[in-house]
Amino acid sequence: MLSRLTRPQALAALAAPVVALLATAAFAPLPFSVAQPGMTANVLGENKGTQVITITGAPVRETSGQLRMTTIEATSPDTRVDLPDVIDSWFSTDRAVMPRDSVYPSGDSVKEIEQYNREQMKESQDEATRAALGYLNREDEDIEVSLELADVGGPSAGLLFSLGIVDKLNGDGSGGDLTGGRVIAGTGTIDADGTVGAVGGVPLKTQAAERDGATVFLVPKDECSDAQAELPEGLRLIPVTTLKSAVDALTALEKGTGKVPAC
Repeated sequence: MLSRLTRPQALAALAAPVVALLATAAFAPLPFSVAQPGMTANVLGENKGTQVITITGAPVRETSGQLRMTTIEATSPDTRVDLPDVIDSWFSTDRAVMPRDSVYPSGDSVKEIEQYNREQMKESQDEATRAALGYLNREDEDIEVSLELADVGGPSAGLLFSLGIVDKLNGDGSGGDLTGGRVIAGTGTIDADGTVGAVGGVPLKTQAAERDGATVFLVPKDECSDAQAELPEGLRLIPVTTLKSAVDALTALEKGTGKVPAC
């Protein structure tokens, strides 16, 4: 036998499962990671007591200023992220909610992900060295470059590694430093031919850069709009597409000649 519910009765009947669904969703793990500004490291100096860039087989310049690579810190792949975490981070300027698959390869264990990130960092270091020596036309010389950066994985420090090698070997090409004594930060992958590639988490990286004293931030050109979204006051953005464009921009900034690109 069927009977018709009144509107209040129907709403009450529907409300119970909806409330139950929301309650379940609030405490169910979600496929997201929560990220925040991470550490930065001056590739021209030491990190945790170890020189980041060591060059043998060629004279190395004394440098001033800093070239700081930037990172984000994300919840580990096995960390439970619930709806309240997502909502809280969504309205925070110093945290970001990111799909877990965009931070970690889907389906991999924590150990496999750590190994993957180490491999990505090693490949990035090799590419950065080839890009820098190729830019300087010194790839055929017997120059050995060692890059050490503890507890950091992935390829996004490539551009800063290359710039550090160029600054140590050649500076601005006329006796000055690429930094001009400034604290320069940035991010970007790099290929052996010097092409700069996009990375994730740029708004968080600009915050890390400003926190650690940077006044200039090098950003892959395609990510200018992302970098501008939460740009800290006083931090100047310089878009780059290649290692050469980055060196040219820093040289123009240092010498006060020529046009410095802007987002």
